[in-house]
Amino acid sequence: MAKKDKLRKYNEIRQFENVYSSKNHYEPMVDHCHKGTFEIRSHWQEHFENNGPIILELACGKGHYTNELSKMHPDKNFIGVDVKGNRIWVGAKEALERGATNVAFLRASIELLDLYFCENEVAEIWITFPDPQLKKARKRLTSKRFLDLYRHILTVPHCIHLKTDSDELYVYTKEIIKEEALMTLCDINDIYALEHIPETLSIQTFYEKMHLKNNKKIKYLSFQFE
Repeated sequence: MAKKDKLRKYNEIRQFENVYSSKNHYEPMVDHCHKGTFEIRSHWQEHFENNGPIILELACGKGHYTNELSKMHPDKNFIGVDVKGNRIWVGAKEALERGATNVAFLRASIELLDLYFCENEVAEIWITFPDPQLKKARKRLTSKRFLDLYRHILTVPHCIHLKTDSDELYVYTKEIIKEEALMTLCDINDIYALEHIPETLSIQTFYEKMHLKNNKKIKYLSFQFE
C-alpha cells in the first residue's frame, strides 16, 4: 500500500506546475508538465516572472520550511530541492492550494546542483535538519565538496543557513568554516534559550518538533564565503 501511495504521488507531481523533475542525473534537463523537457539553469526567474532573489532549501523533505519562508518573504522566491518525489508532493500541493506564486520545487540530486543553477543565480541557501551522515563526512551537506558547489551558484553577498539538532554536524560545520576561512555571521548553540527567537528560526518542521520532544538542543549557524 505504501509503495502504491508513493507511486501515486510521484505521478501527481509530474502534473504540478510548480514542480520540475530532473530528466536524469547527469544532464541539465528537467521535465515540466507544461513546458516539456528543457534546460532550467538560468531560467528560474522566468518561472517566477520576477527578478526577486532566489533562495533554496536543500533536502527540503515535505517543504514545510520552504513554504513558511515564502509566507514571511513574499518579495523573494523559494525553491525546495529534494530527490524524493513523494516528499515534495506534500509541500508542492500545499503551495498550489494556497496559490503561492513564489514557491517552486526541484526533484533532483543535491550533488548535481550546478546542473540546474547557473553562476550567481542563487541568493541564499537553507539546510534544515539534514542527515548528519555520521559515518560519511563527505556526504554532509556542509562538507567541502558541497561548499564548492554552493560557491559556484551563489551571488555576492549571500548567506548559507544551517539548522540542526546534531551536535556532530554543528561542530563539524564550525570546523569546516574555520578550515575554509569562511565568515561566520551567526552562531547559536541553543535557539530556544534565546529570549527573542528570530522569525525565520521559529519555524518548526516535523523533525524539529520531534527533536524538541526528545529534549535535544536546536542549533543554528549562518556563514558566507569571504
